Amino acid sequence: MSVTATPHDGPRRSDPPPGRPDRPRRSSPTREREREQERAARRDRHRAARRERERRPAWAEPPTPLGRLGKGTLLTLLVLAVLGPIWAVMVTSLASRSTINEAGGIVIVPREVDISAYVTIFSGGQVTQAVWVSTLVTLAGTAISLVLTVLAAYGLSRPDSLAHRPLLFFFLLTFLIFPGLVPSYLVVTGLGLKDSLWSLVLPSAISVFNLVVIRAFFMNVPSELVDSARIDGAGEFRILTRIMLPLSRAVVAVVGLFYAVGYWNAYFNSVLYLDDNDKFPIQRVLQSYLLAGQSPHVTGNPPNLPGISAYPPSLAIKMAVVVVTVVPAVLVYPFVQRHFTKGVLTGAVKG
Repeated sequence: MSVTATPHDGPRRSDPPPGRPDRPRRSSPTREREREQERAARRDRHRAARRERERRPAWAEPPTPLGRLGKGTLLTLLVLAVLGPIWAVMVTSLASRSTINEAGGIVIVPREVDISAYVTIFSGGQVTQAVWVSTLVTLAGTAISLVLTVLAAYGLSRPDSLAHRPLLFFFLLTFLIFPGLVPSYLVVTGLGLKDSLWSLVLPSAISVFNLVVIRAFFMNVPSELVDSARIDGAGEFRILTRIMLPLSRAVVAVVGLFYAVGYWNAYFNSVLYLDDNDKFPIQRVLQSYLLAGQSPHVTGNPPNLPGISAYPPSLAIKMAVVVVTVVPAVLVYPFVQRHFTKGVLTGAVKG
């Protein structure tokens, strides 16, 4: 017996696919209404973005191509203005007498390298002694200043410490009132520090600005850490060394850089308190060479040094002293640079 298929046995073209529900067709007015709503939403977003740009300050706008070109040109000029003198000083310190005479003074384009100026200043004369004095003052002064500043900042950061407010007011008062040059000189001479290297360290042992920065960082350390350490039996000194200092490594490194650069560049205190030439720091020697017109002997028989048949020119020696004065700070800064922004901003903004 055969079965004849009818037109209704297979799927109809108008029937929905298996497993998909039958959705009613949207009429043309419905689609137009949805399109209109999308256009309205798009216009609202454009208006909101325009209002946001109008409220945004001018310096927050993205720079135009002309603005980027101007900024790049300005930064390039600033870099050249900074590196140009450094380049001229270094090239002149390594120039020979004939090169300096041909250039008429400062040398810009190097022709030959002559290290006789550096050999002369490091041959055991005044510059060598001044470098040792500045190094000793910088190392000792930075260590003493960091210890005193950290201890004072931690004590002033604890609200329950003894005489907290009077001592804090005493420190902050120095921002407004400076005792003056004559009282400072009388105090230093009265303590017997005249013509002593301690006169370069003790008068500037604590910087109130650095103290405030470290204190602000200590105050923002979570109190739960300090309370948990006290519950475990830790004293104040152990809290400082085991909790505060490891957390404040960045800000302490930056403050240490400030102190080190300050001691290395110390000049005015040496003018006031030092009379012995053997105790002059490198900045005092640099001043005597550049401004006072003094220089090592450049006439007569040359020193008994290998590779030197005649004294180097006076200008090369002066520039060599400038390089020796600047190089230590340039060498130390890259090691602290990664802590610089974090340390200063964390200690200042949060405070």
